[in-house]
Amino acid sequence: MAIEQLKDPKTLGLSFVGGILPALIWLWFWLKEDKENPEPKGLLFLTFILGMIAVIIILPLEKIASGLIINKVNLTLTLAILEESIKYLAALVIALRSKYADEPVDFAIYMITAALGFAALENFLFLIQPISLNDNIVSILTGNLRFLGAILLHTTASAIVGISLGLAYLKTRSVKRFYLVIGLITAIALHTIFNFYIMKGEGKNFMQVFGFLWVTTIIILLIFEKLRRMSPNWKQDETPTAISNPILAIK
Repeated sequence: MAIEQLKDPKTLGLSFVGGILPALIWLWFWLKEDKENPEPKGLLFLTFILGMIAVIIILPLEKIASGLIINKVNLTLTLAILEESIKYLAALVIALRSKYADEPVDFAIYMITAALGFAALENFLFLIQPISLNDNIVSILTGNLRFLGAILLHTTASAIVGISLGLAYLKTRSVKRFYLVIGLITAIALHTIFNFYIMKGEGKNFMQVFGFLWVTTIIILLIFEKLRRMSPNWKQDETPTAISNPILAIK
């Protein structure tokens, strides 16, 4: 990426609209699902920023992996592991360890927020080059694909991890670890399958792959809604001796 591209206000503005703005719209949508007991805006903002910073950390790692791994399937799996792990760590650094993660649904909210921050900067960087080249058709098509694909994928995968942590809210330490592992494995599997079939079909199976992803998202929404409705009851049933934060229990 040339420095000149980053200095062009028009390029940056259009990249923001096509990359970051859709992620903010998605974040607004998910936060509406938690409007009864919203999380601190400052903490959500920091989590979103950490998700963006995670992209900067992951890019050199992915470059190294691409140079070392020749097999496409293994590379796709490795990249999925790296991205899902770094998104989890971005949420873990500040939000999941905080006292505000005190309900099962909170873990899904913070994971989704970190994922949307990640997708926002990833899309922003992805759009800069075609926009700077005035390739408007390519930019529009790319923007639509990134909006429907990358944002949806990152959000759904991270929501799975967050829901897994939420379901383990008051369980034993070993069960918490098991739920976390299962959540990450499921997220990595979804991420890998999505990227593999997009790559294998060279865009020809676009509708089938995105249809599957939308169905998965609807299922996540239903589970998320159930978790949201259960949160107040779980908080009331929590005893002083129970560990409310599954992340602290995993330490």
